[in-house]
Amino acid sequence: MDYNDSELPLGPRREDLLPTSTERSVKVVVVGGFGVGKTTMVGSVSEIRPLTTEETMTQAGVGVDDLSGVERKTETTVAMDFGRITLNDQLVLYLFGTPGQQRFWFLWNGVIAGALGAVVLVDTRRLADSFPAMDRLEQTGVPFVVAVNNFPGAPVHPVADLRSALDLPASVPLVNCDARRLDSSRDVLLTLMHHLYDLHELRDPQDPVTVSREAL
Repeated sequence: MDYNDSELPLGPRREDLLPTSTERSVKVVVVGGFGVGKTTMVGSVSEIRPLTTEETMTQAGVGVDDLSGVERKTETTVAMDFGRITLNDQLVLYLFGTPGQQRFWFLWNGVIAGALGAVVLVDTRRLADSFPAMDRLEQTGVPFVVAVNNFPGAPVHPVADLRSALDLPASVPLVNCDARRLDSSRDVLLTLMHHLYDLHELRDPQDPVTVSREAL
């Protein structure tokens, strides 16, 4: 989403962070390589005006940032993206997108901290760029699903081949998506919520605030 100078968000508004009427809120992170569509996904699905920290790419990134496959990209996230989506009267998700470039990875720990789950966005033109994100999530113990962002002109591979190339176990959901579309991005988040429920992350017999699978 584009803003003029007078509309640039300096941060989430107070009402965006206040508890809603839903029973439970969950922090979700959207991670992946440089230019894979993280900012686009958060912006497409957020019910509030998203916070973005995109800056114009300059000569300082020449020779540092790998633009292979994203040569036309002119802006990059330098801190994080933030959005919110209410899935139903039981559950609201707070979405945090991470920067993709390696020189900003030191920010990931703060963004990932407290996340219940994650979406790893993948570009089939640059599969290897997704490995660091998945490695970081596995190291921190954050469950995740993998969403292949269908860029125009990108090669299409059978799901079995992609799962093999990404070395994904059968237990990790792998789906296709169009990060530009609200319905497609929402479906990815629902897949993550179902995955978390199956892993018992969204249900606890001792917790009176437990989201039912049927409500997702």
